Amino acid sequence: MIVDAHHHLWDPAARDHSWLDAPELAPLRRAFTADDLHPPARAAGIDATVLVQTVTEPGETTELLAIAATDPLVAGVVGWTDLTDPGITDTLAALASSPGGDRLVGIRHQIQLEPDPAWILRPEALRGLAAVAETGLVYDLVITPDQLPAATEAAARLPQLTFVLDHLGKPPIAHGRAEPWAGGLRALAARPNTACKLSGLVTEADWAHWTLADLRPYVEIALDAFGPRRTVFGSDWPVCLLAADYADVVSSARELTSGLDDEERAAVFGTTATRVYGLRPPD
Repeated sequence: MIVDAHHHLWDPAARDHSWLDAPELAPLRRAFTADDLHPPARAAGIDATVLVQTVTEPGETTELLAIAATDPLVAGVVGWTDLTDPGITDTLAALASSPGGDRLVGIRHQIQLEPDPAWILRPEALRGLAAVAETGLVYDLVITPDQLPAATEAAARLPQLTFVLDHLGKPPIAHGRAEPWAGGLRALAARPNTACKLSGLVTEADWAHWTLADLRPYVEIALDAFGPRRTVFGSDWPVCLLAADYADVVSSARELTSGLDDEERAAVFGTTATRVYGLRPPD
């Protein structure tokens, strides 16, 4: 399978998406449905996708799983639940038994919005992460560079849990800097229970003027740190539309990985995501 391991669907009219209130995000302030995604994804040769949460509301995860139950493209869902809830084990079990629950492959929380850079190391958060591991799910990390050290410590404390770093940890591409992001990324990659996503990079660059040359150093650092067998491709659609259309995101990722051999490229574009998330082809 060729896998897009990171995209979203939403409808601001049906659920509050206050994060879209920023003026620069106005182009995203509309519904994006599976019907919108299918044509560009199929045209790009995508066989399966991982649908990822956008808001910290439990109802959204149930809705995403219901989509996955009937959508011919969605092979997995990374949802949200409150890590700090003492009843998280029961909540995860309820999600797994809901319509589409067999497509639940991971959990994530918008750690990037937490003011405490060590939020993930709070005892209640670590307890929740342990429950995620016990349920056989993956944990997606949506964090900023200053939160990489705490994420690395969490990965060290929970070797039984696989952590997947979304958007390479949001490197400062628009500013042309590598450190301290690169050092933090390499430290996380040194933990064998981690992987990373080549996703969300065009929106970390200058939206109007980015080039492949802007992205290449960060992709090379990530591939060197994690290796292709712990790296997955994700479009971050429709957020990517702020800077590039779906076809451009896919073609850019293919060009940026053109130096890999066939097996390594197959890993980035499919086999790593299939293994890490335990994906099976959509019905």
